[in-house]
Amino acid sequence: MSAPEKIVAESRTEFGKGAARRIRRENKIPAVVYGHGNEPTHVILPGHQTMMALKHGGANALLALEIDGAEQLALTKDVQVGPIRRVIEHVDFVSVKRGEKVTVDVPVHVTGEAGPDTLVVTENAVVSVEAEATHIPEVFEVSVEGAAAGTQVLAKDLDLPSGVTLLADEELLIINVTEQISAEALEAELAEAEADAGIEHDPSQDEIAEAQDEAQAEDAAQESGEASDSE
Repeated sequence: MSAPEKIVAESRTEFGKGAARRIRRENKIPAVVYGHGNEPTHVILPGHQTMMALKHGGANALLALEIDGAEQLALTKDVQVGPIRRVIEHVDFVSVKRGEKVTVDVPVHVTGEAGPDTLVVTENAVVSVEAEATHIPEVFEVSVEGAAAGTQVLAKDLDLPSGVTLLADEELLIINVTEQISAEALEAELAEAEADAGIEHDPSQDEIAEAQDEAQAEDAAQESGEASDSE
């Protein structure tokens, strides 16, 4: 992880939905910093700079917030994004200290192309680890280049940087490379599942639907031909 970006934060004294809306209209972001037994610190952050810092820092972005002239390291714990405009509406941080160990969930990123006729399944997209607050891995990269069906990557197989301790179960399945199922096999599995569930499959309904599709296709082709003749 690179050095935390420094951001000057304003102390927040007004609360409520109306105050939050006014803050966002000024292209700023309301936030709160928890931790170390202190009372939560409510702040206002510059919108664009904070957005870029969070984007660059990933899921566990670490920021150096300057609050009333004092620097506070703040680890991102929750980012609330508006459902329509997709802008950051609020951020929760946890205060940390240099050298302090923290527990975080680090995302898994799959790279490479597995072998032919395979399907790569990410069974667990994040892995829980303990790391120094200023040395949190942004992602764990897992290469499946040329991997054959049956290949499995467990938590213990991850390449952990120095100082990072795995907290998840060592046998936790992260990536599973399976044999790609054919359309015929998938149809057979669906038919078997329907039979087990007591669902009767009526072939005549499929034939009717197929005939309707063919008729619609013929009508569309005929209309297209008539339109071409009239031009």
